[in-house]
Amino acid sequence: MMDWDKLRIFHAVADAGSLTHAGDSLHLSQSAVSRQIRALEESLNTTLFHRHARGLILTEQGELLFEATRSMNKRLEAAAARIRDSEEEVFGDLRVTTTLAFGTIWLAPRLPKLYERYPDLKIDLMLEERVLDLPMREADVAIRMKEPSQADLIRKKLMGIRIGLYASHAYLERSPPLETLEDVARHRVITQGPTSAQVAAGAGLAQLLLSHEPQSLLTINNYFGVLQATLNDLGVGLIPDYITEDFPTLTRVLPDVESNEVPVFLAYPEELRQSKRVAAFRDFVQEEVIAHRRRIRDAA
Repeated sequence: MMDWDKLRIFHAVADAGSLTHAGDSLHLSQSAVSRQIRALEESLNTTLFHRHARGLILTEQGELLFEATRSMNKRLEAAAARIRDSEEEVFGDLRVTTTLAFGTIWLAPRLPKLYERYPDLKIDLMLEERVLDLPMREADVAIRMKEPSQADLIRKKLMGIRIGLYASHAYLERSPPLETLEDVARHRVITQGPTSAQVAAGAGLAQLLLSHEPQSLLTINNYFGVLQATLNDLGVGLIPDYITEDFPTLTRVLPDVESNEVPVFLAYPEELRQSKRVAAFRDFVQEEVIAHRRRIRDAA
């Protein structure tokens, strides 16, 4: 049977790639860490690290063990998070991942209300287009622009969004008329680039616009950048409709030209079903989506 303490030390060394750095994080001397690694290698009758001047590299056997300890570590963190969840209060760390645009433009401005309600909550907001692995605990909650594919996730559809064409008042005043798709040939189009991580509906709309050969083109790899360029009078931006409500200087152009609906899902691992933090965040986001829909309906 493997010694838990030795596995903990092995994991720290493999993660740091150095006996010294692992020793610092574990508050152990380098020689004590080295002894424990040697003892673990002897008990397994294998070599776990190649030792060289620049540090340590895992052997094939070491990689196998590191994969197991990493998975074990994630599960222990998940268990600790569940144990820390109070029956009465909402507190502690909550790691939320979503796209850069949704996180900065829609979610972050609404968070003061959540913190007002739960001042002891600590949110780590991870904004990236890459889909983080929830079952492997890369994040606790995700808001994604498509339905998650993993089976062991609880998912809730928040809303459907569409991507349309928008321009600033100032840009439209000084530019040629834009009344048909053919008029795009006299304008600058601002869109996500063809190689950007984006939903198929957005890519399809961009291809349609580009097929009309705009006079000029600016591609940016996320919608936050597209919004900023459009707000600064650079051209006609392809922007999701959830963004534009808070920017009254933007005007919808060619309203019949828009993407197919893109579903927005909130998801979290099955094992966090009882988490008070996750439930508080989920309920808050759902309330904000309902309020957002109501404002759009009232403005129409």
